[in-house]
Amino acid sequence: MLRNKISAMAYASCLMMLLMSAANAQTLRDPTLPGQGFIAVQAKADNQSLVLNSIVNGQNTYAVINNIILSAGDAISGSGLRVSKISKDYVILSDGRKLQLFQSITER
Repeated sequence: MLRNKISAMAYASCLMMLLMSAANAQTLRDPTLPGQGFIAVQAKADNQSLVLNSIVNGQNTYAVINNIILSAGDAISGSGLRVSKISKDYVILSDGRKLQLFQSITER
């Protein structure tokens, strides 16, 4: 009888210690988080960040800009620009910029 009471108390003590350690672990700070004084700033996507990924020529011509399929006259979301012309290896934007599929390599 006494042995059963001691055994039950031992189990209860172990259970209590496990619960307390689990509760303590929840209050620990994640070491991968930035410091207390860190303020996250979301960078705005400017017009310079437009990337011409590919051009599809065929019955209809499409350009893939920033991984979005566009045709001539389509608006580029978030930039306020439109695709003016799609050529074989470049795209002209409404502000006059030319996005080239492959930049030319020049020797110095």
